[in-house]
Amino acid sequence: MAQQEYGLQESTPKRKTAPWWLLLLLPALALLGMSMATLKAASDYGFQSALGQPWFNLFGIPIYAPWSIFTWEGISPTVMDRAMAVGQAFFILPLLFAMLCTVTFRRLRGNQYLHGSARWARENEIKRMGYFEGKGVYVGGWFKRYVGIALLIRRLLGKPDDELLYLRHNGPEHVICFAPTRSGKGVGLILPTLLSWPGSSLTLDIKGENWALTSGWRKSQGHTVLRFAPADSSGSGCAFNPLDEIRLTKLEAVQDVQNMALMLVDPDGKGMADHWTKAAFAFFSGLILHCCVMVRHKEGRMPTLQELTIMMSDPDRTSAELLDEMMATDHAELFREFAPDADVRVGDACHIFIASSAREMSSKAKNEASGVLSSALVNMAIYRDPIININTARSDFHIHDLMNDENPVDLYLVAPPDGIDRVRPLMRLMLDLIIRRVCAKMEFADGASKVGYLHRLLLMLDELTSLGKLPILEKAIAYMAGYGVKLYIIVQDVKQLNEVYGKDNAIFGNCHVRIAYAPNDPGTAELLSKMAGNTTVVEKKTSISIGKGGRTRSINMVETARPLLTPDECGRLPGAEKDADGKITKPGHMLIFTAGQYPIYGMQILYFKDPTFSQRSRMPAPGVSEKYPAGITDSLYFPRPTELFSPAGTPQEEKMPDVPTQVRPASFESFLEERP
Repeated sequence: MAQQEYGLQESTPKRKTAPWWLLLLLPALALLGMSMATLKAASDYGFQSALGQPWFNLFGIPIYAPWSIFTWEGISPTVMDRAMAVGQAFFILPLLFAMLCTVTFRRLRGNQYLHGSARWARENEIKRMGYFEGKGVYVGGWFKRYVGIALLIRRLLGKPDDELLYLRHNGPEHVICFAPTRSGKGVGLILPTLLSWPGSSLTLDIKGENWALTSGWRKSQGHTVLRFAPADSSGSGCAFNPLDEIRLTKLEAVQDVQNMALMLVDPDGKGMADHWTKAAFAFFSGLILHCCVMVRHKEGRMPTLQELTIMMSDPDRTSAELLDEMMATDHAELFREFAPDADVRVGDACHIFIASSAREMSSKAKNEASGVLSSALVNMAIYRDPIININTARSDFHIHDLMNDENPVDLYLVAPPDGIDRVRPLMRLMLDLIIRRVCAKMEFADGASKVGYLHRLLLMLDELTSLGKLPILEKAIAYMAGYGVKLYIIVQDVKQLNEVYGKDNAIFGNCHVRIAYAPNDPGTAELLSKMAGNTTVVEKKTSISIGKGGRTRSINMVETARPLLTPDECGRLPGAEKDADGKITKPGHMLIFTAGQYPIYGMQILYFKDPTFSQRSRMPAPGVSEKYPAGITDSLYFPRPTELFSPAGTPQEEKMPDVPTQVRPASFESFLEERP
């Protein structure tokens, strides 16, 4: 038979085999034939006692073992021939009838795969996908419907007819979810994952709910939990100075300041399309490096972003004087003084880079130079805020710690919804630094990549598009899985993702698992319908014609195509049910697409209906009190409590209550020298 020329092809073509029921029918008919032959022979001999004891009596007729005819001695050839004829009739006639029915039904069944072979995944297929292994991130649930004996046993035990099985994905591949606002993504995906993920994590926590409900349990598991809330004036959050991540004493210093300058002059990710932004980037790169060298030499530390802003807009000197300082300072000599063991090439390279950027700026016309400086300054206004300055004045952790500390580290990036636009540049800068740093180096051994980290890192990016376009994320998503980083992206719909990253973005295509709740956007519904694919519907059509010879009836099987799920059906996917207060009371339906597999028609999870998750979520955040309702974060490099910053803008004398913390004996300077 010619190979099928449509649809999916088997890597190893399947051989044509007999139906399974036919393999069972043959021995059954053989036993029936022997039984009838034995019965015929016994009947011819009048069921004499010499034939032996029968098995049992059926309606007064003795029934012997089917093979007894072959054990009786002295049977005449005539009796044997008649018995064999009866036995063969009971074997051959049912077999011919069964084969005729098979051929007929196959013709009437039609081709079920002619226009498409899409269907929902079955239990054994979901199991092969690895979703029942009980490890990794939660991607949804699936109802197992029991039938037959299994259903009867469950009813006898008082268990429900159906069972909700959790689906978890533990592979290195990334996950993306399309879920409209208030659809249950938090209670069904984010919280179950954060209440079970064993490795390190970074969570974009816009409202602070994830910190409040998951940090307590994660702390109890020995994790270091950090809450970075740059607009929080309580002082109970951790601090992070992005400039601490510049590898000042290494040759990578120039590339580090350039990457940072790019994020600072382009805070919205729109790209450097105009002359002013490009010129500001060139000047700002040199200025950042100059500021780092000067402060490190003078005070033995890295500068803050506020100090960088002040250096640019110092009222006590003109911009021309700043440029003169950048060109006249012997940065190589300063390097030799505060980093005598560093590579001598570092100081020379930094001096050339700083001086050349200042020279380029000084050669511009006065009006042009003023415009360039204004372009650089306008995006630094946020760092004049005293609260943000306090929260970026030091670093309670370093990016290297996220995957390489002794214990897993959980970082929550918290921003109030009404202030997300203001702190967006800082959040974008942090994510850019983290992605670049964790994907910076890969080691190899014995012909394969070597694991260069202690803990996997989960990036739980809820409402990713609220940060604007992150070019490094779109670029790194193709390879960051090899560095132990797993992305879990959540957006409201395809339209929202395309508006920020473009229609041909790399994010959607690089996510192995795609999850969808009931969409509000028609474009998302159409995409989900296309992803589900087409299936073939076989319809039986009967036609009756009346002629001279009477009525004739013919049956035809017609194959038609239809989507497995139409866009209209996608839009009507049952969502979570809510009470009068807007709280979810019943889970909704969901779709789960895995690359190269049949789609899964799933059911949402509700963490608060699971006793384990409910108990874990009730564990309060570390240090929660009436005064500090959000709790108190850990610090890896500074003892807690620290000086608090009051809303009025002055340090408070009162200290935080004692909280178990991890304190490093190593100084910041030693970390700079030892970190990779």
